[in-house]
Amino acid sequence: MIRVILILLVVIVFLLVSALPLLIGEKCVWKNDENRQKEYALKVVKQVLTMVFRLTGSTLTVKGMENIPDKPVLYLGNHRSYFDIVAGYVVVPGQTGFIAKKEMEKIPLLKEWMRNVNCLFLDRKDIKAGLKTILEGIEKVKGGSSIWIFPEGTRCTAEDPTEMLNFKEGSLKIAEKSGCPVVPVAITGTAEILEKHFPFIRPSHVTIEFGEPFYIKELPAEDRKRAGAYSEARIREMLVREQEERRGLRKA
Repeated sequence: MIRVILILLVVIVFLLVSALPLLIGEKCVWKNDENRQKEYALKVVKQVLTMVFRLTGSTLTVKGMENIPDKPVLYLGNHRSYFDIVAGYVVVPGQTGFIAKKEMEKIPLLKEWMRNVNCLFLDRKDIKAGLKTILEGIEKVKGGSSIWIFPEGTRCTAEDPTEMLNFKEGSLKIAEKSGCPVVPVAITGTAEILEKHFPFIRPSHVTIEFGEPFYIKELPAEDRKRAGAYSEARIREMLVREQEERRGLRKA
């Protein structure tokens, strides 16, 4: 419970104390320089989320960083925990915005920080609003920011860490329409921090693996039609391999 209290304190203090400098910066210091504003916001968010992750007592292994192109990409990751976003921001390079559920836009102060690091809010119940979010994501990519999306649409609670919910095909529209590369991401161990024993936080070993990027237009015709299923299979391969490695380490 001490970890929970410390993390809540960090988040609350961050939101309350940082709100004023952010607003002053937007209106006075960076009003004509959006890039500097976003660089500042990303730097602060990374520092705070790194602190949050460390307070969980967890360890982190990152694989495949060499697979991330030096250009805006669409990250596709499996989704198990709120800590997927925390760990993702700790390691991901460059400007990256996550697509979050619409409900998070209702949280005062937090929504301002999320907007300033290129996050978008998706209304899963409104098709028209969802399409608008996808169009905003395309513009973000064209403007130089990567986008990270969880194509399952919600967190998977299956016991088997290699299982996922079916990927929504529309999740790849950002890459399809912008022409940016897709980077599949396999995340293991985040649910063990919180969701497996909510509301308590316990240390876990988290692994994030970035797979080889691909362009939708370069896929075979059948995979191009079902790019979501193709991406899901790629991520499952990485998850299965990670579990095999973990079992091997335990036996050793």
